[in-house]
Amino acid sequence: MNTTNTTTRTLNLNPSRWRNLGIIAHVDAGKTTLTERLLWKTGAIHRVGEVHDGAATTDFDPIEQRRGITIGAAAVQTHWTPQGQAEHRLTIIDTPGHIDFAIEVERSLRVLDGAVAVFSAVDGVQPQSESVWRQARRHGVPLIAFVNKMDRVGASFEQTLAQMRDKLDATPWAIGRPLGAESDLRGWVDLVARELVLWDEAGGIARRPWNDEETREHEPLRERLIEAVADHDDELAQAFLDARAIDSELLKAALRRGTLKGAGTPVLGGSAFKNKGVETLLDAIVDYLPSPLDRPIVTAESEDGEVALAPDASGPLGGLVFKIVHQEHGALSFVRLYSGTLRVGDTVWASRRERAQRVGRLVVVQADHGRDVEVAYAGEIVAIQGWKDAVSGETLSGVERKLVLDTIQAQPAVLSWRLTAAKASDLIRLGQGLASLAQEDPSFRVGTDPETGETLVWGMGELHLDVMVERLREGWGVDVRTGSPRVAYQETPSAAVAGIEGRLVKRNGGQGQFARVTIDVAPREDGQFEFVDRTSGGVVPKNFVNATEKGLRAALSEGPRGYPLVGLTVSLTDGETHAVDSSELAFQRAASEALKAALAVTGTTLLEPVMALVIDTPAGNVGDVVGDLQRRSGRVLGIEDKGSRTDVTARAPLAALSGYATALRSLTQGRASASVVFNGYEQARQEARAG
Repeated sequence: MNTTNTTTRTLNLNPSRWRNLGIIAHVDAGKTTLTERLLWKTGAIHRVGEVHDGAATTDFDPIEQRRGITIGAAAVQTHWTPQGQAEHRLTIIDTPGHIDFAIEVERSLRVLDGAVAVFSAVDGVQPQSESVWRQARRHGVPLIAFVNKMDRVGASFEQTLAQMRDKLDATPWAIGRPLGAESDLRGWVDLVARELVLWDEAGGIARRPWNDEETREHEPLRERLIEAVADHDDELAQAFLDARAIDSELLKAALRRGTLKGAGTPVLGGSAFKNKGVETLLDAIVDYLPSPLDRPIVTAESEDGEVALAPDASGPLGGLVFKIVHQEHGALSFVRLYSGTLRVGDTVWASRRERAQRVGRLVVVQADHGRDVEVAYAGEIVAIQGWKDAVSGETLSGVERKLVLDTIQAQPAVLSWRLTAAKASDLIRLGQGLASLAQEDPSFRVGTDPETGETLVWGMGELHLDVMVERLREGWGVDVRTGSPRVAYQETPSAAVAGIEGRLVKRNGGQGQFARVTIDVAPREDGQFEFVDRTSGGVVPKNFVNATEKGLRAALSEGPRGYPLVGLTVSLTDGETHAVDSSELAFQRAASEALKAALAVTGTTLLEPVMALVIDTPAGNVGDVVGDLQRRSGRVLGIEDKGSRTDVTARAPLAALSGYATALRSLTQGRASASVVFNGYEQARQEARAG
């Protein structure tokens, strides 16, 4: 018997010992370095690659290696056996830290069971830290935190905890304390197990129980941890009130329950670069993050209504395609399997393409490599190789029982560039490359300027678009020229209107076209679109109601001013059909005409993207920085004094921030830096002034 294969097979069939997790953080907090150390400590790799050398396992793309940043989320799989426990399988996704690649974090958190939030002990909670934390909380993903770079000058574990409370509204549970800091970082005080974990410079560790003196010093911290957790756990609270001895297993179980329900966040610390604290983090991943069995049951829509998809290999097939990557050997469609079993040779239903598709090859991905498998079970993350036209966000289900899961929501693009191919012979490759990039990245959009016919590409910012152009040049061999940036404005109805009719009547021999719909339109503040069917008595058959919604959604792409429409509720209140001439296409067109007519009555308000800025500047330059922001229609929200440095927090329209990085360097002799994060849409400045 092959022992390794037997162990793996047993593990495959025991989802309680699986952990699907992401590593999330602000850029430069050390996510990729930490991922590399996790792989090394677990034996998945035998040599550590450094980000600054372009040799990290999960930053395998040449553009990532040159720029020293993570651009695409990369999946790796490894195994870890905590002391006294069975082996566990970890599927880890290393996500980007830059806001321009937020879609990678969004779609990863959509399918993962837990996450490790990494913070720099020197910089604390940074702007993108807040963004990814909110994303995780929106998806209900349980979190543990790792305070990295504790070996750096200025590192503060306590300050990071305080910022987690203040900036994230989090409840951090420090399950230990660093022993020493900066150059004297030498260990970890484990408050759960009452142990010292001692680190040497070679990355080795030694554990021992507290001695009497250490017990007197650290026991009060342990008591405070118990009290904090007991506030959210009845079983631990009862033990505490009964004055029972609270051993490590009781406390660990309470911490796990609290973490899974989002009541608090266990926090650890160390230095990934120095291999300090990696083993304790691996133990915490197993101890506190959920298995697929611990997550709430996912629901899907079917023709028969809502279907609950428990993580059961014998249940109905239900999986979500959450990422598509084009590699040398073909396209990879990453799938999170929520229910059922997926085998090579199976034929499945793809919801967005609305057709059956055969599974030719299943792969467990290890960064840029893969390992073939014959079968995948509920709770696993695998990739299907060879599907050229897969769609990110589509559901895979059984052909006999077609299901649709909630899709992946991409943030709206905020900036566009004009693209032209330098040579006419490159036009075909340019089109192919753009189609491929748009298939991979839902936040990257391709369009055409209706006035000039030029190609427009839309993205999350200058870095995002710059990387896409670089990929066109390298991956598709297209000499691309870029034009001036354009801001992605939006429109929203300025008022509510009721009883607007849209009609299509064409009768000129043979079968004609007939549809009539009546709609009400009301603005919404959340930027979403909602369709409500308020007809009764079957005046509009169900298939024509669906066609009406489809026509309305198609009409959202362009409002009266030429920009996408957002923030409206459209209610279908009445309609009329013809026994012969009515069709779904006719109702789509009638709905589109009705919406255009409604907006002609209400008018629309122009919205522009607004960015959140945090500028780290020398204290002597604060006045210049604030003055420049005000000239750019920015609003200063706060000024935080940090001694010789100052943090200026502000909001400013994206359209006013063209060339801001260069201007800031000029104002401060290159000594200031800015973090710029998309904050949302607001009424455009010119309209606000006119109003």
